[in-house]
Amino acid sequence: METDAIAIIGPQCSTIAHIISYVANELQVPLMSFASDATLSSIQFPFFVRTMPSDLYEMAAVAAVVDYYQWKIVTAIYIDDDYGRNGIAALDDELTARRCKISYKVGFPSNAKRSDLLNLLVTVSNMESRVIILHTGAEPGLKLLALANGLNMMGNGYVWIATDWLSSYLDANSSVRAETINDMQGVLTVRPHIPKSKMKSNLMSKWNSLSKKYNHSDLRLSAYGFYVYDSVWAVARALDSFFDDGGRISFKNDSRLRDETGGSLHLEAMSVFDMGKKLLDKIRQANFTGASGQVQFNAQGELIHPAYDIISIIGNGVRTIGFWSNYTRLLSTVLPEDLYLKPPNTSLANQHLYDVIWPGETAQKPRGWVFPSNAKELIIGVPNRFSFKEFVTLDNATGKMTGYCIDVFTQALSLLPYPVTYRFRAFGTGTANPHYDQLIQKVVDNEFDAAIGDIAITMNRTQTLDFTQPFIESGLVILAPVKKHITNSWAFLQPFTLGMWCVTGLSFLVVGAVIWVLEHRINDDFRGSPRQQLITIVWFSFSTLFFAHRENTMSALGRGVLIIWLFVVLIIQSSYTASLTSILTVQQLDTSIRGLDDLKNSDYTIGFQVGSFAEEYMVKELNISRSRLKALGSPEEYAENLKLGPKKGGVMAIVDERPYVELFLSTNCKIAVAGSDFTSRGWGFAFPRDSPLQVDLSTAILTLSENGELQRIHDKWLRTGDCSADNTEFVDSNQLRLESFMGLFLICGAACALALLIYFGIMLRQYLRHEPPESISTEPGSSKSKCSLKRFISFVDDREPPKQKRSLRLSGSSMPTTPTSNVDIERPGRPTRNGGVVNIES
Repeated sequence: METDAIAIIGPQCSTIAHIISYVANELQVPLMSFASDATLSSIQFPFFVRTMPSDLYEMAAVAAVVDYYQWKIVTAIYIDDDYGRNGIAALDDELTARRCKISYKVGFPSNAKRSDLLNLLVTVSNMESRVIILHTGAEPGLKLLALANGLNMMGNGYVWIATDWLSSYLDANSSVRAETINDMQGVLTVRPHIPKSKMKSNLMSKWNSLSKKYNHSDLRLSAYGFYVYDSVWAVARALDSFFDDGGRISFKNDSRLRDETGGSLHLEAMSVFDMGKKLLDKIRQANFTGASGQVQFNAQGELIHPAYDIISIIGNGVRTIGFWSNYTRLLSTVLPEDLYLKPPNTSLANQHLYDVIWPGETAQKPRGWVFPSNAKELIIGVPNRFSFKEFVTLDNATGKMTGYCIDVFTQALSLLPYPVTYRFRAFGTGTANPHYDQLIQKVVDNEFDAAIGDIAITMNRTQTLDFTQPFIESGLVILAPVKKHITNSWAFLQPFTLGMWCVTGLSFLVVGAVIWVLEHRINDDFRGSPRQQLITIVWFSFSTLFFAHRENTMSALGRGVLIIWLFVVLIIQSSYTASLTSILTVQQLDTSIRGLDDLKNSDYTIGFQVGSFAEEYMVKELNISRSRLKALGSPEEYAENLKLGPKKGGVMAIVDERPYVELFLSTNCKIAVAGSDFTSRGWGFAFPRDSPLQVDLSTAILTLSENGELQRIHDKWLRTGDCSADNTEFVDSNQLRLESFMGLFLICGAACALALLIYFGIMLRQYLRHEPPESISTEPGSSKSKCSLKRFISFVDDREPPKQKRSLRLSGSSMPTTPTSNVDIERPGRPTRNGGVVNIES
């Protein structure tokens, strides 16, 4: 720096780059560095220019691989310096964003002894995670892999992911010892992606020639070499632009730069570059295609489009299994430069990698974790119930937990491919059912490692814990007292409610009257004495019930109304038949509660089980006042309160989960379920967030369900009595209500009203043509007006006069002109000829 430098290229070491960045800032000299430490940024060091991807992107690629294979916890081993610590911190952030975490991280100094590294690996082998991230330099990293192989940590079940130090070592060395390659079989690593190009090929060819010339043929170019090469060209291009823009090289001394007394650094010899800021701007404006790809910086001073190759080490070489690009932040088998030509697709469904041969020479993806050999015993909270002990109970004499939920848990554990040490701890006094939200909070607070039992999976609980696959369905249902409906001699009236019967009967009469009005003038079947006409209306309307009406309808309006009415009768008749059949053949249960709406609309007391989530659900979701709710603690209290009813201090109904209800109904035949389930939930076992045991137990529960073991456990503990099959049927009214047919009646009523309106419009038009205008009075209340109304009613009531005939004489040369007698036609509208005269009906 004493020689008036205008730019610095390097170093690669992040620790040295931190120090030199301070010097570059003071002397205003651009620092072109390929140090990857994420904490080195242009915000803190304005003259720092990174010419390779930051560790932020590298760790994002590593985290994407961890997340892709669905590993939730990892162990991180790193070299204890700025490069190692800051890299692992970046990895932790990326894993957290994907709901993964570093369960254990350990650093070591660069001069660590072999014994220290051995102790470190032994400690790691005792940890839960089998996914190990190795973020070191080449020398200590290779030493760790060799020691791990000696400790059998490169076998089945382990996953090793090394950062780009390993790919750089393999790329830069053409000949790697067989022992070294053997120590890293199945290891994954990442490498900065360098697109294939002619410039890259030319540079590699030139480098190989120079290497042979100077007897270093085993030294090849790694990704860092391409970035260094482009860094030099970036400075050269910037200087061209700098001079073309009038830039000049000049320096000035800074009086603050001086050695302390006795110092030998000669800081006073250093000078500040006057136009360093201008040269820095020219460097940041670089935009060209180099050996490493596109050289262009974004607003944060980072290279655009950082990408990484995902590499698997197998045999004597490496295999690229995919790529990670910051453009999509996803894993893909498509080259990043091809992705840049399309809009970014960030759907996780598009992620894909090629198959991998893992450590131990297996193609099966490792689970990624085991129970550590020195693991502490799991403390599992179990509710100590007072009622419904078939689900879970504590034997006070032996201290043993038994029940349906306990058997499901132990059977699921037996299917796991590893042992789990655990101990049950009862939660609750046993004199009353515990509050399950408090039990869940114990797991959240890490007082319990898990909670098992009859624990309902609710939305609020899933926000803080992970649940296994439900092992039993459990929706909320309504319990209500019922009585058997005894069929009597009037059973044929039961299919319809009173309102339905009244409206149906009235509709028959109304339709009959409408048809009579429409047919009265033109149809002799609807004429006669008033008594005879009344009988005709009643007979015609009710005979349509059996489609047995004999009277013909002649008018178009009458036929239209009749068609619609017959359709309505068909629907009503079919519904009545089905309902009556059900009443006479199926045992009916009567209850005053028919569903959720009856509960919400009433003011009576509702019961719920102590500790159940049903209380909060009714208050928060159904808006039922808490004052209406009554806590009940046992099946005996259920039966007693339902028997008393709300007017005698009991309850109108009880809201509880279906498994409890089915068990209760097995011994209580006078109570049944009203309506249907109004929630769809299940019971599961609760574990802390991202617990790997939760995933494996869910798989085990599905296996129990598929092989029938889950049903066997259910039948063992939850046997139902004789009356449960009848009572568990949903209770609902079998009567057909008016609301179900309101649409049909409205359509029929509208058709009748429209037909009458059209009919009287036609009658009024004919009447006005029939009567002379002077005989019609428009003054209301006058005697002349009353006479006009009477004449109109009489006109409507009269039989339509027989149709007149008129003669049309056809003239023609061949026809005689002598008139002949008219001949009536036999069919209306069809003329017959008799000589020269054609007779047709008018």
